[in-house]
Amino acid sequence: MMTPADQSRRAREICALAPVVPVLVIHDASCARNLARALVAGGLPALEVTLRTPASFDAIRAMSEVEGGVVGAGTLLTPADVKAAKAAGAQFGVSPGATETLIAACEDEGLPLLPGAATASEVMALLERGYTVQKFFPAEAIGGAPAVKSIGGPLPQVSFCPTGGINLKIAPSYLALANVLCVGGSWVAPDAMVSQGDWSGIEALAREAATLR
Repeated sequence: MMTPADQSRRAREICALAPVVPVLVIHDASCARNLARALVAGGLPALEVTLRTPASFDAIRAMSEVEGGVVGAGTLLTPADVKAAKAAGAQFGVSPGATETLIAACEDEGLPLLPGAATASEVMALLERGYTVQKFFPAEAIGGAPAVKSIGGPLPQVSFCPTGGINLKIAPSYLALANVLCVGGSWVAPDAMVSQGDWSGIEALAREAATLR
């Protein structure tokens, strides 16, 4: 059992590891270990593997063996996702939104959760429950950095990891905000580079992203 305060404390620690959390959609688990090594070597240790492909749980297992990495499961939707992610070795979870059922499952399983919110009411509901670190999603589609800054006015108690449509060019506008701990982005691991096994290229992208703070 993990309390919301414990979850947010751990989520804050993970978000502080680097300015960017790679958001990864992995189709072939055989490349997962090399991908994780490249990203960690480049200075991005916190890795979010989205549960969008059949290979996702195997990828989490493989990445969990990489020294220095902190691997999480993204796109958590159900209690079954939470159990499977924890069993695969996920050290944290990320959800696009938040439901009572999902939150309870993460608390019961002891899986630190970065719950998603898109409106002031959703942020307030999660804060009321004790979650002071949240995912702001889909960031660009709902106003981008100005929206995150605006929410910080009446709700300075909450810190965010904005995700959704963020790239290298616009990431600094988020990272400059007092209520942003880090951002999530997929640009550090392009599908073409992954499929080609261009690990040095991915490490270079990660190194560039790691300097954004």
